[in-house]
Amino acid sequence: MKTIKGITWNHSRAFPPLVAVSQRYEELNPGIRIHWDKRSLDEFGHKPIDQLIKEYDIIVIDHPWAEFCFDNNLVINQKKYLTKNQWADLEQNCIGKSFESYVFNNKLLAIPIDGATPVPSWRPDLIKKHDIELPKTWDDLIALSDKKHVIMPGFGADLFLNWLMLLYALEANPFNSRSIFANKDKAIEAMQLLKRLAEPMPKDMLDWNPINIAELMTKEDRFAFCPFAYSYSNYCRPSFTKNPLKYGNLIKLNNKPLKSILGGTGIAISANCNQIELALNFSLYCASAEVQSNIYLYAGGQPVREEVWNLEKIKDFTGGFFSNSFLSHEKALIRPRYNGYVPFQEKAGVPLQQYISGKISANSALNSISRYYQDSLKK
Repeated sequence: MKTIKGITWNHSRAFPPLVAVSQRYEELNPGIRIHWDKRSLDEFGHKPIDQLIKEYDIIVIDHPWAEFCFDNNLVINQKKYLTKNQWADLEQNCIGKSFESYVFNNKLLAIPIDGATPVPSWRPDLIKKHDIELPKTWDDLIALSDKKHVIMPGFGADLFLNWLMLLYALEANPFNSRSIFANKDKAIEAMQLLKRLAEPMPKDMLDWNPINIAELMTKEDRFAFCPFAYSYSNYCRPSFTKNPLKYGNLIKLNNKPLKSILGGTGIAISANCNQIELALNFSLYCASAEVQSNIYLYAGGQPVREEVWNLEKIKDFTGGFFSNSFLSHEKALIRPRYNGYVPFQEKAGVPLQQYISGKISANSALNSISRYYQDSLKK
């Protein structure tokens, strides 16, 4: 009996599809066992991988971990094991920059299986009830927020990534220099935009991540619109929730559509894995067009394959999620992947939360973020 053990994060988008795919893989390959564990979303995003590699053979991961993992020899370089055809298939068929995000210094961190980025979501029934016109510009969004119909995730990492989106939109050039994090005036302008948006929102939003937001919006009637939160197609599915959401594409700022910061996941193989061939074969099976468009999708997954996003037959089942939000996922930007970025992302959200809640000034927040940035480069 050959056994491999994997870990993902705790949500219907993550755990059930991998269990379902693993079950079918086992049936097709007698003598194989694949076991999955799960951890919280925050642990998935920020808990160092070196704490997992001794216990797990395969790890569901996101792309900012690339240099940390390779510098510390925590995962194998999967490029060494892929054929040219396998590489080309993934490179050509993963949505947007999803595959590119795992290619770092000519090495491959993970096989992409899941595609996601922050996009708007709303409750169609509440939009109709309150006679709301969906916002198209930032001014539209502020006007809707002032009526207390808007909510967004204010959890530290999410706040930072949404601020980062605005920095790119304002051409503040974040991460372009080792000496300064971003253009000061534009960085403060982006903070002010977020603070103004958040002013009518409850203070509790600073504790809410995208899952909390989606659960809140589908369980209660308090909020009709969220301008950006990492996408969870489950909440569009009539079979998943009583009050399904609709997802769409990002609004415009200064007459230009915003570009959000790419999320999604892939399967990395631990450097301690004794069954590399099996782990790779399963990962490629999970990432194949056939599996992604069938078992993986219908078990709750959010496929990375672009072919799936354009399938007409899935529109009713998925509430139109994939076709409606395709453009924003296709245009999403890759996060930095240097060794030290992930803890910087985690820390940088705190001063933003303090600024938005009125505890510190924008200058103080930016000074703290700049200091954390310099510290992160020392890694």
